[in-house]
Amino acid sequence: MSASSLPDSKRFDQVRRVLRRVLVANAFVAAAKLVIGVLTGTLAMVADGFHSAMDASSNLIGMAAASIAGQPPDADHPYGHRRFETLATLAIGGLLLVAAWEILTTALDRLLNGSTSEVSPLSFAVMLVTMAINIAVVIYETTQGRRLRSDVLLADAAQTRVDIFISLSVIGSLIFTLLGVGWADTIVALLIVILIGRTAFTILQQTAQVLADRAALDPEAVQRVVEGVAGVESVSRIRSRGPSDAVHADVEVRVQPATTTERASAIAGEIQTRLKESLSGVAEVQVQVQPHYATPPDRAIAVRSVADALGLSVHEVTEIVTGEGIALEMHVEVSPLLTLATAHAQVTELEERVRAAMPEICNVITHIEPASRQADVVLHSGSAIVLREQALQVARRTYPDAVWGEAAVRMVAGGYAVMLRCALPGSMSVQEAHAIAEQVETHIRSEVAFVQRVTIHTEPAD
Repeated sequence: MSASSLPDSKRFDQVRRVLRRVLVANAFVAAAKLVIGVLTGTLAMVADGFHSAMDASSNLIGMAAASIAGQPPDADHPYGHRRFETLATLAIGGLLLVAAWEILTTALDRLLNGSTSEVSPLSFAVMLVTMAINIAVVIYETTQGRRLRSDVLLADAAQTRVDIFISLSVIGSLIFTLLGVGWADTIVALLIVILIGRTAFTILQQTAQVLADRAALDPEAVQRVVEGVAGVESVSRIRSRGPSDAVHADVEVRVQPATTTERASAIAGEIQTRLKESLSGVAEVQVQVQPHYATPPDRAIAVRSVADALGLSVHEVTEIVTGEGIALEMHVEVSPLLTLATAHAQVTELEERVRAAMPEICNVITHIEPASRQADVVLHSGSAIVLREQALQVARRTYPDAVWGEAAVRMVAGGYAVMLRCALPGSMSVQEAHAIAEQVETHIRSEVAFVQRVTIHTEPAD
């Protein structure tokens, strides 16, 4: 399982494990620098030790934040606790500023009052060993931060990375002090302040952008994904926010005005799925669907919308061009318990509403069918097997160039329904494949007794 697919609780457990290991290393580095720096009076070394101590403090903050951020949503935090990780990152930046201020005041005091420092081989040894430890910590923490997509680990690694450059500066300060340039120690301490401040402001700026809900996704990338979903006419709004590994997106799309709520829900679900699969770090997607009136309506969808309002179901909506204009033919399913008079009254109202909704329609032709409220069951009896084989024989004789198979038989009102699968050349047009299926359906209904309905699923043979 990849780190991005881990549950938050598991991922933050791994973050805490990384921070615990780094804490041990940072505590050792800070103690070594501070002790030797104080004993020798080397200000740059003490400043570097303070910075390493801030590293250890940030580890503790990160561990506490990871414990909270990994908790699931609750009544008080319905969006989860991920912002606590962002707040911890903000605290790390603040600690860096505090450390920079302490070092700055000490350096200015030494410039004003003067002081000397002592350099020994132990000072060089401590700086070289601690710098090697910091290099190992940066590599380890950066790798784990990217793998776990943790802002806290990446911010902490950036802080330790500065420590490496600071250590190099301190070594340079020790060399200058040995050469008799005592003020170099103070100058290096001031340079360290600048490096710490720069890192702090970078962390604070990135964190503030997350807290201020800066866009987390490229709107053009989101639009390309959403526009590829069938049924979406246009994208009217795209918003995103949150950290890179837990992005919340808000998308508003336009669809045909007559789109049913069921189809609109399916479109929204497909958008959510595609965005999570296509764009890294997307945790939640909210989709709002609005009607789009700029394009000609889909008449089949419009008819289904009218039928839904009356509690009816329609299928096989067909447009027919006549000398008087466009007519609509459709099959309407009603409750099988209704009388013919009641069913006719309901369908008549449907016809009137369709004409009112689409004045350009010259005629509405309806076929009333009983709706089945129970799931159909495929039959495996001896007679059903015989009927299935007869249907396959007719299909193979009518169009022998196709590959016929996976036939099934089920019970319907007045007889049986036969379902067949037909494999045709992939280069064949849909219109030609449909014509072949209709021809075979007609032959089966006329030659096989008791078959009331035939459904043929066509697919490419390759």
